[in-house]
Amino acid sequence: MATAAEPASFVVDFATLGDLADAWITRHCRVPDGFARGRPMKLADWQFWWCANRYRIREDAVFVDPAVVADLLEQIALGDSDETITNDDVPLLNQAFQYRQTLVVAPQKTGKGPTSAAFVAFEACGPSVFAGWAQAGDVYVCSDHGCDCGWEYEYLPGEAKGMRHPSPLIQITATSEDQADNIYRPLRAMIKLGPLRHLLAVREGFIRILGLSDDDDLDRIDVVTASANSRLGNPISDAEQDEVGLYYRSNKMINVAETQRRGAAGMGGRTHATTNAWDPAMNSYAQQVYESGSDDIFVLYRNPDLEPSLCDADGRPISFKTKANRRRIFEWVYEGSWWVNLDSIEAEAAELMKKDPAQAERFFGNRLVQGTGSWLPLGLWAGAYAGKVTADA
Repeated sequence: MATAAEPASFVVDFATLGDLADAWITRHCRVPDGFARGRPMKLADWQFWWCANRYRIREDAVFVDPAVVADLLEQIALGDSDETITNDDVPLLNQAFQYRQTLVVAPQKTGKGPTSAAFVAFEACGPSVFAGWAQAGDVYVCSDHGCDCGWEYEYLPGEAKGMRHPSPLIQITATSEDQADNIYRPLRAMIKLGPLRHLLAVREGFIRILGLSDDDDLDRIDVVTASANSRLGNPISDAEQDEVGLYYRSNKMINVAETQRRGAAGMGGRTHATTNAWDPAMNSYAQQVYESGSDDIFVLYRNPDLEPSLCDADGRPISFKTKANRRRIFEWVYEGSWWVNLDSIEAEAAELMKKDPAQAERFFGNRLVQGTGSWLPLGLWAGAYAGKVTADA
C-alpha cells in the first residue's frame, strides 16, 4: 500500500496520465460554487498528487492498438482469418495502471467531492485510457475525440498518452442520494457551466455520455445507493465511492462496494473511494481497504497522529481539546486547501466538541477516533500503522 503525508513529498517522478488529466480538467471543468463559480478548475498540489497516482502507469505497460484488434475480430468473424485472440492481443485498461483502487482520507471541506466530480468527467469523456508512449510531436487534439472546444495537449517524448474510453459506464456511490450529491451536484454544475455541456447531458436520474451510442442504457453515469441499486452488478468502467467510512455490513454498503469492485474487474475498470476519518470500532469499508496492505491500492491520508510536529514531549499526539492544539492540527491537515477558512472550521469543531468530540476529531482533525465510550488511548490505533505504512515519494 502506498501513502503520502507531507506536501514536500509530492514528487511526481513516474509515468502518469496525471499531467494530461490535470490540463484536461482545467480546460473542461468549472468551479461549481463560490466567488470563483464558472471559472476553470485548477487542482491544488495535494489534489494533483492524488490525480498523478490515480493515473500512474506501470512502467512495463504495452499499448495494443484497438483498431488492429477490431480488424482482426472482423476477419475472424468473416472467416478470413484462422488466428485466435489472446489476452496479449487485448488493449490494456485497468492493467495499464499501477493501482486498481485509490482511497483518499481527508477532513471536511477540502474539496473531495468536486475533485471526484472532475475525475468522473475525465473518465466519461476525457483521455483516461492508456494509449501508448509519446514520441516527439505527438499531440492530443480534442476535436479528434468528439469535443469542439479547440483544446490541444502536446506530449513530452516518452510521456504516457491517453484516449477516450470506448464504452464508459460510471457509478457514483453513497449511502443515500443526499450523500451522493457530494459528487453528483458539482458534476451537474460543471456540465452546465462549461464545455462539458457538449459532452455530457443531465437527464432525469442519470447523466448521458454523448457521442458514443444512442442507447440510453449505454454510456452513462448513475447514482447507486443501498436502496437504489438496480444497476448494481453491471460491468462498470469506474466507480466513485463517497464517504466509505460509513459503509458497513449493517447498511449493506460493503456489499455494494465489493459488488462494484467485481463489476469493474470484469470490464477492466477501477474503483476509487473518498472519506472522512472513520470510527475504528465500526469496521467500515474504508478501514478494510486501509488495513488490506495491498500494494496495488494507493492511499492518500494525511494522518496527524503520525506527524512528529503534532506530538507532545512524550511522543504522544497532542490533545484536540484545546483551541491552540486544534489550530495546529487544522493547519497541517488542511494544508494546500487554500479555499478553507480555518476560523470557520474551528467554530464548527468547537460547537461539535460539546456534543460529540470524537466526531469532531474525525470530521475536522482527520483522526481515527472511536465514538463515545472509546477505551483506546489517543493515537494508539493510528500508531499501529506507523511501522508498516511507507511514503511513496
